[in-house]
Amino acid sequence: MDEKETPTSWCPSGDAHAPESVVLGVRSGQDGRVVYLADPVPASQVLGDVPEGVEPRRVLRFASHCVSGCANRRGNDCTLIERVLAAPPAAESNVPRCHLRARCQWWAQSGVEGCRRCPAVSTRHLADDELSGLIADPSTTREQLDAWIAAEAG
Repeated sequence: MDEKETPTSWCPSGDAHAPESVVLGVRSGQDGRVVYLADPVPASQVLGDVPEGVEPRRVLRFASHCVSGCANRRGNDCTLIERVLAAPPAAESNVPRCHLRARCQWWAQSGVEGCRRCPAVSTRHLADDELSGLIADPSTTREQLDAWIAAEAG
């Protein structure tokens, strides 16, 4: 990512097919957590290698520019990371090494807590995972998330 060519803000849950898109990491293990790449790889170099019938977002995490027209955008903030942080953490996690951090919207907005949660974020959630569906839905409010979490805990 060349400093002269990139905007200040990148989305760590970006569009795989955006022209500037890079592979942020690879999903691995049964929990599907992201293992981050040491250096960015242009998505265009990788997408052709994903086997036919496999949704690329099931196995890879992409980063692309944050755009003003994004459904998760409110002013200069990303509401997706706000919803991610509202959910209880799956487990204590170390902060991953990430080449995106200096330009990452989530880091700029939420600091280390956003980084701790990032490896568990799925750009493509499973249909039967209701909490992930709520988090991914830009229309979900913090109050709705809190109510769902309280109902599950109670």
